[in-house]
Amino acid sequence: MALPALLRTARAVLSLGPAEQLRPEKAFARGGLAVSAWDLSKNFGKLKAVDGIELQIREGEFFGLLGPNGSGKTTTIHMLTTLARPTHGGATVAGCDVRAQPVSVRRQIGLVFQESALDRNLTVEENLRFAGALYKMPAGLARARIDELLQLFNLDAKRRTPAGELSGGMRRAVDVARGVLHRPRVLFLDEPTLGLDPVNRRALWQFIARLRREERVTVLVTTHYLEEAAACDQVAFLNAGRIIGRGAPEHLIKQFGAYVLEVESPDPDGITAHFSARLGVGLKTDASVSFRIAEEHFSIAGLEAELDSRVRAMHLRRPDLNDVYLWLIHGGFGGRER
Repeated sequence: MALPALLRTARAVLSLGPAEQLRPEKAFARGGLAVSAWDLSKNFGKLKAVDGIELQIREGEFFGLLGPNGSGKTTTIHMLTTLARPTHGGATVAGCDVRAQPVSVRRQIGLVFQESALDRNLTVEENLRFAGALYKMPAGLARARIDELLQLFNLDAKRRTPAGELSGGMRRAVDVARGVLHRPRVLFLDEPTLGLDPVNRRALWQFIARLRREERVTVLVTTHYLEEAAACDQVAFLNAGRIIGRGAPEHLIKQFGAYVLEVESPDPDGITAHFSARLGVGLKTDASVSFRIAEEHFSIAGLEAELDSRVRAMHLRRPDLNDVYLWLIHGGFGGRER
């Protein structure tokens, strides 16, 4: 398809139909919620990919939807961005109903997919100009916005470089720039650091933090790298399509306890039986057991002497969101949702 015809087709998809003339910015301002979902569900045949989740994300919030692969994160994003129709329930995004006003929703959001949406043969600037044309941005406004974003993401020197010649981290930065080119109210990031090395992962999060400060956009991110979600205002944990816990990361970690005690032993069952009365239920793997420790001044000195040869190693460390999630899954954490 020729470029002008492709642009006409894309613009038609983005135009408002007669049933979508609600002014979304007014509805958005009234409710104060960027995203609201109720009983949101998606079935694929007999498989319940998402099973009745509830979400309330306030304007300007940085929200993390967390969980392992297959937990329902991407399907949830697809429903919220109108790429998939809910089987049950509903949602509004930026004041627009995802069922009744899908085109209005699309005009209010930015979306960065797991896989890059860039044309690898086009330069960075050409990719962004094409995105601006899809959103009917006036040429002068698009040029100014592209210049602004290339500066924000430290990509100005790469503007005439084909996307296929960029590093993975730079391509992801261009993907994010493309997603916010039209100044969306809500930005969806689906596993944005997937496949990136630690240096590029950190750089991308720094770009997103700067974007939030300067653009004041609401961000919903999905990731299975739970340590990346520590900067979120709120998080929700998904498992098998259900939300099993939610809250502010620092509150969840504080609620979890002061420490995690990890005991490596050839007899994890015996270690669990020995300590369960004092330390509560432990989480077992093939060669270790972990216990939640509530006391701030807990010491392992006496335990090492007590267990002697039954223990290969013993570690006491601070908990993180990975620990919160693991205990939520196994029902041993008071923050679990039913």
